[in-house]
Amino acid sequence: MDWSTHDVTNVVTELQDYNLYTTDVALQDAVRRAGGAAHEAELTDYGARLGAAETIRMAEEANHFKPELHTFDRQGRRIDRVEFHPGWHGMMRMLREQNLVSQPFSDARPGAWAAYAAGFSMHGQIEAGSQCPNSMTFACIPVLQREPELFAALKPKLYSRTYDARDIPLEQKDSILVGMGMTEKQGGSDVRANTTRAEPMRGEGRGGEYLITGHKWFFSAPMCDAHLVVARTESGPACFYVPRYRPDGTKNAIHIQRLKDKVGNRSNASSEVEFQGAWGRMIGEEGRGIPTIIEMATFTRLNCVMGSAGLIRQCLVQVMHHASKRHVFGKRLVEQPLMRNVLADMALESEAATQLMMRLTEAFALANEDPLQRAYQRIVTPAAKFWLAKRSVELSGEAMEVFGGNGYMEESPVGRLYRETPVISIWEGSGNVMALDMMRAISREPQAMQALLDDLTPFCQSDARLREPVATLVAGLSMQDEASEWLARRHAQLLILLVQARLLREHAPAEVADAFAASRFDGQWGRVFGLLQDGIAHAAILERAWPV
Repeated sequence: MDWSTHDVTNVVTELQDYNLYTTDVALQDAVRRAGGAAHEAELTDYGARLGAAETIRMAEEANHFKPELHTFDRQGRRIDRVEFHPGWHGMMRMLREQNLVSQPFSDARPGAWAAYAAGFSMHGQIEAGSQCPNSMTFACIPVLQREPELFAALKPKLYSRTYDARDIPLEQKDSILVGMGMTEKQGGSDVRANTTRAEPMRGEGRGGEYLITGHKWFFSAPMCDAHLVVARTESGPACFYVPRYRPDGTKNAIHIQRLKDKVGNRSNASSEVEFQGAWGRMIGEEGRGIPTIIEMATFTRLNCVMGSAGLIRQCLVQVMHHASKRHVFGKRLVEQPLMRNVLADMALESEAATQLMMRLTEAFALANEDPLQRAYQRIVTPAAKFWLAKRSVELSGEAMEVFGGNGYMEESPVGRLYRETPVISIWEGSGNVMALDMMRAISREPQAMQALLDDLTPFCQSDARLREPVATLVAGLSMQDEASEWLARRHAQLLILLVQARLLREHAPAEVADAFAASRFDGQWGRVFGLLQDGIAHAAILERAWPV
């Protein structure tokens, strides 16, 4: 039938063929402040490649065609192999070739940590699932560096910028990925409740070879070439390096039971496994397995902050693009006063997240015993993961609403963002675990906490809006009874808001810093986005957020 009922008008074309880096003013400024000028050409190129239509399509396909588990081959041999769509391998290859696995450790140029944070957070805006195995590999490097012999053998493959997806013994590969196995059915976050056991096979203690028997309820990225696994010995929990293949080249006894059917993060394979006498080598001290693997988790939590900041940014970018093109009631959506309030509020959230991400990265980059940097690493990082993950969930729902009914469709660009955000709040420590970890770090490292307060308090005292909040924080953190645990989420929220206010005042235009301080410490703000008071410089905030 050669006729139509209507013309298609006022429908916004999907955002594509744009540069994620050059359109993010706050991120560019932060990279330059960190001395990352040598990395800007690479970041600009990567921002363009990520925003290209073919990359966006590749990311969509990687999530639409989920990984498939093949337990046996055609002849009945156990292979425990996960097959991925080519889109997954394309995203993984981009990430590896950009050096977003080992850059902070392998790139000696100034600003490498800042470039890593920028590239990693941008990558997650387009495809977040591929961040998981690469994040764990990045985080294992400082742990493995403490094992000189093992690290010497693995270093070239960890630092490689060649993507190698072949399922063969790691000695034959050009590059490797390393995952993590902690969680068991009965324990969850309580790793001390784990029952998986390790029996000595050759030697005992650090460097000894063990046979591991038990299970992991969440075993992330089962196709990694090796995992760091917690198992019990006679002396308590220990950490083991468990490769996919034994040293003799035979398949290790790690049997994948099934892949998780996740709400989001669908491109990435998460699994349940059983160890039936799997070969492993102890790393770290015997009985100190939890502190050993928690060191790895500290770095993955930094990656979680980057992931949340990236997802928040992409939600903002999507709604700014949509609102600037869509017309309602005779105006563009972005010109409607109430919508401008919502968008400006989201823009403040995004820049505050970016500034916080880059400040934490700076603390990790300095890697010294300075109490203030230590405070950002051990105290602010878990609080930031708690807060940004929560904010990303709420903001992604708001972004979906900006799109209206179209936003609730699976084919909408914000649908996947909405499903992706909650996982960061759960993986590597839930909200309660993060808030309590912050409180634990405060009690264990009083010098670091005092350095943080000494740095933060004078700034807050200079702003009438922040004097009462900082006094509340200081009083709350001085509690040593059950109330300190009861109020841990309040303390984490307040700490992060004060740190963000400080960072914005130092690095953002006055319009942004003023609006953030005026809103985040207003008793009416925070239940939903779009509660900014009248008089906020909406135009300047939105122009900075999306200068296109």
